[in-house]
Amino acid sequence: MSGNRKRIGSDLAKVDAHVIQPHEYEDAPELPDDFFETADFYIGDKLIRRGRPRSERPKEAVKLRLSGEVLDHFRAGGPGWQTRINETLERAVARARKRG
Repeated sequence: MSGNRKRIGSDLAKVDAHVIQPHEYEDAPELPDDFFETADFYIGDKLIRRGRPRSERPKEAVKLRLSGEVLDHFRAGGPGWQTRINETLERAVARARKRG
């Protein structure tokens, strides 16, 4: 044990070796249904992902230098300003594609 670690005053090897006895199960709380709704689900060793499926074209984090005027304009709209910049750029791309 390194010199800068505090001793916790417990015999962890003894705790790890303990096997729970049937009478000890009475101390365990009942788990509510919502616990199981949010629990990880495995088939064999494979974790089955929950939630939104991954996008075929996920957004990418990039470093982009924008003028202060542009940033001030979008930030003035409050939270979501990066999403609004993305939407504006997507509309510009759609217009450019229409023009050919």
